[in-house]
Amino acid sequence: MKIATFGIWLLCTLFSTSILFAQNDAPKKLSKGDALAKIDAIFTLINYAYVDDVDNNKMSEDAIVALLEELDPHSVYIPEKEKRMMNEPLEGNFEGIGIQFNILKDTLTVISPISGGPSEKLGIQAGDKIIYIEGINVAGTGLTNSDVQKKLRGKKGSVVNVEIKRNGEIKLISYDIVRDEIPIYSIDASYMATPEIAYIKVNRFAKNTMDEFSMALDSLKSNGAKGLILDLRGNGGGYLQTAFNLADEFLEKDKMIVYTEGKKQSKQEYKATSIGNFEKGKLIVLVDEGSASASEIVSGAVQDWDRGIVIGRRTFGKGLVQKPFPLPDGSEVRLTTARYYTPTGRSIQRPYEDGKEEYYKEFQRRFEHGEYMVADSINFPDSLKYFTPNKRIVYGGGGIMPDIFVPVDTSMNSELNRNLIRRGVYNDFVLAQLDKNRKKLLKEFPNIAVFKEGFKVDQELLDKFFEFAEKKKVERNDEQYLKSKVLIDTQLVALYARNLYSISAYFEIINNLNESYLKALSILEGGDDFEKAFLQEN
Repeated sequence: MKIATFGIWLLCTLFSTSILFAQNDAPKKLSKGDALAKIDAIFTLINYAYVDDVDNNKMSEDAIVALLEELDPHSVYIPEKEKRMMNEPLEGNFEGIGIQFNILKDTLTVISPISGGPSEKLGIQAGDKIIYIEGINVAGTGLTNSDVQKKLRGKKGSVVNVEIKRNGEIKLISYDIVRDEIPIYSIDASYMATPEIAYIKVNRFAKNTMDEFSMALDSLKSNGAKGLILDLRGNGGGYLQTAFNLADEFLEKDKMIVYTEGKKQSKQEYKATSIGNFEKGKLIVLVDEGSASASEIVSGAVQDWDRGIVIGRRTFGKGLVQKPFPLPDGSEVRLTTARYYTPTGRSIQRPYEDGKEEYYKEFQRRFEHGEYMVADSINFPDSLKYFTPNKRIVYGGGGIMPDIFVPVDTSMNSELNRNLIRRGVYNDFVLAQLDKNRKKLLKEFPNIAVFKEGFKVDQELLDKFFEFAEKKKVERNDEQYLKSKVLIDTQLVALYARNLYSISAYFEIINNLNESYLKALSILEGGDDFEKAFLQEN
């Protein structure tokens, strides 16, 4: 098309479009076709008349984001290059060398090789320092976490060379590591809290979650577990199907787990099957403001059927179903198509009419209203009351309100503890100590049981800790230490346990500071207390 002809066509298009939208002085509701014509006209105008060159791909992506901005907070656009990264935590694996790491004193330090990964198979050990990657020095160069991922992650089967400094070895050790699929685990911890009470912490609802959960539960039951504490605190959700499967473990056949319904989607019911592996034992679910989506489906079903007790604080309130719609260039729109409802008919989703910015200020509002400290700060109207089979009152309106409220405990906190956390003193100190004493400590404390019984924070360790802290510009304050003594000492012991054994060992120690966990233990150990708490009305 010649330029003159194109210009005439463009002017006619714009003229006709202007007539289309200016027939009435007052704005009118456009049909879908009219709206698309308007957007197309704007793009054409920009490309023809705008003063500078434009990037049509970027402009279209910005327009898509702006369109979705007017919808609910969870409808999103995902560029093709970001899809893989977003799916990794739920797919259950990524491709790399398989290490947990930290950057200590500007040096890449292995915290632990991931079980079954290529690094573990080659003999790479906790405490090893990676000095060179592909012949390039990475020590003392200002390396960041994202730099490490770029250098060490890669396609399965590809090879990366690293040179490692190991204590007791004079020369660097060279490894050619063949990258492989590395599992991302959903179960942070599973252990026997008492001879009859098991504890399992689930951090996400991913592809492999149920395999991990079933293995953990079978092991705990074989060790005598009759009661279970299921910890969903901080679990932001994941796959809907995984939520159904986990809830199915606790509910009898044909009991409703959740149903979904939307303006353009008919009601779909999801019911328990006959395969549940823990349908009879005493159950307590721990939740907090970070528990969302799939976590709320599980805790809501357990609560609505009087199957167990929910302890903690009101959950996030994310009850919208997103369906992925692929676009021609490999990108994707995840569009909300329905809402979740618990078995009693409660909507999990909290209101979002005031826009996304206000929606994500929810935690701040809860704090300002005192919700983290006092359960009575939440006022539910009678219209949001629902009743369980045992006639207990449960509430809708967004999130799952626990049966037993546990406030945030700040009594042991201090400026000293906050500074130690901000400066990274805890973890750096423990890693530095284990760099020198790992073999000695493992010989003295060969497993977590022996460690829990015998390891103590004595005065010598404490003096070393505060000497290390002062080098990182955290001044010792004995008055504040006394206030935070239990908190500081327990965090140190827990980090030693994590770096010597596993993250599960960390939770065995740190949970002794958590009031929700301690309340759950107290109820489950109290015999009749479980039934009394279970029947307690909100």
